[in-house]
Amino acid sequence: MKVIGLFFLFSTCICQTLHAQKNNEEEIRRLEVEWTKLLNQGDTTALLRIWTRDYVVNNPNGKISGVADIVATIRNGQKFPEVERNIEKITFNHNLAIVMGSELAAGSTQQGKVKRRFTNVWIRGKQGWQLAARQSTNTTL
Repeated sequence: MKVIGLFFLFSTCICQTLHAQKNNEEEIRRLEVEWTKLLNQGDTTALLRIWTRDYVVNNPNGKISGVADIVATIRNGQKFPEVERNIEKITFNHNLAIVMGSELAAGSTQQGKVKRRFTNVWIRGKQGWQLAARQSTNTTL
């Protein structure tokens, strides 16, 4: 009888964990679309809510930039290329979500697109999920 009780307790815990992870993955996928749209629009006010205070980017040109640099760039009128992102894997580790995949950015190649690999790191805190770090690298088409 104890074995059956332990089995049901174990099964319940696994189901709750899987359900929470599914909800977290759906939220991260939604946020990936949202922050990309906000970046395309240059909406720094909304981006500041999505990014952590210490958000940092290692961009495809190898330059590391923080929030102040990125906001100043946007406010000075620079437009970031529109991006089509393909999420290949989301990994959760406690309060971290690591998103990896490929993306096509509007660019100046013959095909009109620049292919990149990316990693985005999200952290869950008091304000929910926020983007903490990003790295992207141009690759060949």
